[in-house]
Amino acid sequence: MAEEKKKNHRGGKNLVVLSGGAAFLAVAVSFAVSAFNKRNKRKEVRGSNVLVNLSAAEILKLSEKIIAKSKEVHDAVASVQLDKVTYDNVVLPLAELEALQFPMIQSCIFPKMVSPFEDLRKASAEAERKIDAHVSTCSNRDDVYRVVKAFALKGESMTPEAKHFTDVLVHDFERNGLWLTTTKRDELQRLKSQIDELSMLYIKNLNEDNTYIICSEIELAGLPLEFINSLDNFEKGKFKIMLKSHHVSPILEHCKVGSTRRKVAVAYGRRCESNVSVFEKMIQVRHKIAILLDYESFGDYATNIRMGKSCYKVIEFLQDMSHGLTELAYKELSMLKELKRKEEGESLFGIEDLPYYVKRIQEQELDLDFGVLKEYFPVNLVLSGIFKICEDLFGNYAILSCSLFPGLLSYM
Repeated sequence: MAEEKKKNHRGGKNLVVLSGGAAFLAVAVSFAVSAFNKRNKRKEVRGSNVLVNLSAAEILKLSEKIIAKSKEVHDAVASVQLDKVTYDNVVLPLAELEALQFPMIQSCIFPKMVSPFEDLRKASAEAERKIDAHVSTCSNRDDVYRVVKAFALKGESMTPEAKHFTDVLVHDFERNGLWLTTTKRDELQRLKSQIDELSMLYIKNLNEDNTYIICSEIELAGLPLEFINSLDNFEKGKFKIMLKSHHVSPILEHCKVGSTRRKVAVAYGRRCESNVSVFEKMIQVRHKIAILLDYESFGDYATNIRMGKSCYKVIEFLQDMSHGLTELAYKELSMLKELKRKEEGESLFGIEDLPYYVKRIQEQELDLDFGVLKEYFPVNLVLSGIFKICEDLFGNYAILSCSLFPGLLSYM
């Protein structure tokens, strides 16, 4: 009997040990499963939904789908009776539409900027034109504005994010003049169309400007040989310098000849003289828009949606910053002037000298030769680093693919 009790006692101990071990194992398995699931969830985080392999026909079809869906949602919001407005039937549909269509819109307009195929670029540009026209129409829909405004005035309890989104909706409508009379609203649209036309003309003039100046190899002293070799020959020993940033910036940063830097900077500042009248006209039209919308200036209109909120606040901030930095600025300018005096003798320090001598100061202070530094950062190494950062940030993957053009790296 005593022996049997001992056996039962040992069995109980074994059962307790087994139960404790099972519990520990269960907890361990639970932790392992939880960690595994978390890791999988991290892997499953979706990156960009932008489609990059659409054909020209698919781009145009997608743009039509975007416009149709957007019109459907805006029509539904506009049909809500003013005494029955809620967050769910007014603001939420517009918020969800924006979130849904953002990657779809990018899928349409992205090829215009990066595709090597002309038909894709044309289709993308046409899709962008249609989408922009539709967005402009939606942002000027008085029926949608009245419904959104009615909901905003209702004062329904919302999360801070939802309230901010609602306020932005109302503000965007009102910046388009939907609170104005019909006559003034038509005038506003006419002025905005003028701005669009003037902006396109300004950019077109810049893009078509092929002005150049001639410089000899001596005048380009200090520039890397690879840059010199990339220039078009004008005649023996002389080269054409296009007044574009890819020519102007290297010269202002590296050319040792002060007269060359000045010649290039002055010519660059005077390029495309036809744009002066375009710019003057644009300033006048912008001022008319600001006055029509009850702003003192176009600057106030532009800053109203930014942190500064008004020109006065922006100027006040800049003046406060200036007071604290003036002494340091004079000190640094004195260093630049002294360096120029040592290199070029007694001559005035101009704005065109700033890039060159700032780079010289950097090289001296940091004991750094940018030419040597470039050797340690070949293009492929820099690209791989940039792509790795983008992969980590956005969940994308960049894969080197076969290029259709010699010397051009292609990624997908």
